[in-house]
Amino acid sequence: MQSIKNFWRKFSGKGYYIALIGCAALIMVAAFLYSKTAKTEEQTLQNSTNQNLPVVSTDPTVGQLNKPTQTGVPLEGQTVMRYSMDKLSYDPTTRDWRTHAGIDIAAEAGTAVAAAADGVVYTTYDDELLGTTVVIRHEGGYMTTYASLAKELTVAAGDTVTLGQTIGYVGCSAMMETALGDHLHFAVSLNDDSLDPQDFFALG
Repeated sequence: MQSIKNFWRKFSGKGYYIALIGCAALIMVAAFLYSKTAKTEEQTLQNSTNQNLPVVSTDPTVGQLNKPTQTGVPLEGQTVMRYSMDKLSYDPTTRDWRTHAGIDIAAEAGTAVAAAADGVVYTTYDDELLGTTVVIRHEGGYMTTYASLAKELTVAAGDTVTLGQTIGYVGCSAMMETALGDHLHFAVSLNDDSLDPQDFFALG
């Protein structure tokens, strides 16, 4: 019995040091676990970020702007309304000032309208404001729109067309541009963003 008391007396005298060692051990374990968790979270975040980044190619040709091999004007004639998306221009039909996402080329009714580049006819339709319309897709994300055409078209959706091929004829079907008379409304977009047709012509 006396030996048990002596044991507890010795143990209690060293209890402070044992508690100190225990606390140090707990701190070391906590630090280890925190470090491991932080590294795991960092790795997860890095993997997630890398998945959202585009793959960068070492091929010097990748990333260069693709463009149609050749472009041309769809119609010879006087431009009676120019492209104007950075400032307002006067619209003689609506008698107000507004932007204009294309050019209007005056010509006699029935004059042939040509594809401005090789491509595929995306759609043809009758627009309430721009009249009979043909839309053609081209290489590099370009799209050309031909509106205010006569009803009789020479192409349909899905047709492959070449530069200079007749796709329709000049008309006056655009209700919002009747004051311009017979003409072609021609517009260009690049990856769905409006583009000045003159910049498109310059590619060829």
